[in-house]
Amino acid sequence: MLRLVFDRVYGPFFLGKLLSSSGMWINNVVCAIVAFQISQSALVVGLVSVAQFIPQTLLAPLSGALADRGDRRRQLIVGRIIAASGSGALATWIFIVGVEGLPGYWPVLGAALVVGCGFMIGHPAMHSLVPSLVRPNELSAAITLSSMPFTVARAAGPAVGAIVAASAGPAWAFLLASAGNLAFAALLLPLKVGGRAERKPGADASVRAGLRYVRHDRYIVMLLIGITAVSFGADPVLTLTPALSEVLGQGEHAVGIMASFFGIGAAVAIPFVRLAQRGFGIAGAATAGLALLVIGNVLAGFSFSLPLAVASFAIAGFGMSLALPSFSTQLQMHVDDQFRGRVMALWIVAFQGTRPIAALVSGTLADITTVRIALVVMGAIITASALFFHFGRPRHDLG
Repeated sequence: MLRLVFDRVYGPFFLGKLLSSSGMWINNVVCAIVAFQISQSALVVGLVSVAQFIPQTLLAPLSGALADRGDRRRQLIVGRIIAASGSGALATWIFIVGVEGLPGYWPVLGAALVVGCGFMIGHPAMHSLVPSLVRPNELSAAITLSSMPFTVARAAGPAVGAIVAASAGPAWAFLLASAGNLAFAALLLPLKVGGRAERKPGADASVRAGLRYVRHDRYIVMLLIGITAVSFGADPVLTLTPALSEVLGQGEHAVGIMASFFGIGAAVAIPFVRLAQRGFGIAGAATAGLALLVIGNVLAGFSFSLPLAVASFAIAGFGMSLALPSFSTQLQMHVDDQFRGRVMALWIVAFQGTRPIAALVSGTLADITTVRIALVVMGAIITASALFFHFGRPRHDLG
């Protein structure tokens, strides 16, 4: 994996993805800060995330179909330029009139929506482009490594955005987010890669054909269920930690600590993913990752001190980093390239689009029972998904 980081083709893609993912999280947290500063409303802050992430959920299948029809590298570049324009336009506006001069919080929501649309356009193309950047025997390592920018950006991006916004002003933070996306586009421009799908003559590149392809391939369906289980397993660290912190008699700082150690656990796991895949097989590593997500969430439910809760979420983070790239590797190695964009769009829906559902389930459970019961029940849901995948997957799979 270290050699791939310095590879002249995959290396720029890896660096660009890191900068762009950081820009996305910087934009998200600074939009939230500015929206609350203007409105003093938690609902408006929530609308920021809705505006930024809902396009990726609703329109990803269409974007995936476009990735299977055209040039994936070009589509990714266009998407990142659009995302950069959302942050850049808001930065320019604030530079000119200041936050106080904005006509309410609508420009912030508009910028978040534009950024979300840019990522919606580029995400399926980005995932579909990976196999064309490496040799076939490097694909598993490349997909594992590809999860690292998201993990690092999710842990560091919000902190960087908040620090820059507090010290230099939100306009500079938005400018930094815009620069990250523009940098990715610039790094992609000189790459000479086969960005077009290997389509058969007369092949149907519609969204409906992609859904039909997935529906008739049970292995892909099972993998998407596994990715959805990862989404459910990663949600409690965001949705349930405020309530858990209160039960433990801690303040708001404990929420940040638990979330940070989830990210640290995820980052620590990355060097061990390939070892686990060699030892247990790729499918076995995915199941093991789900098992660690279960253990982490259930232990958090039985935690009676902050250190134990922190350790529990670190285990869960380790499990997420083990499971997600293992499921993704199986998916990338199994799917027909002419359907890759549409299938990876469903990957986005399974991992990101189900997060609101997971949050609704875990939050409702915590409200009608207790946060401890909610954590244990979420662990049971992941367990059922893991067993369903382990015993339901075809025996001729990858491992």
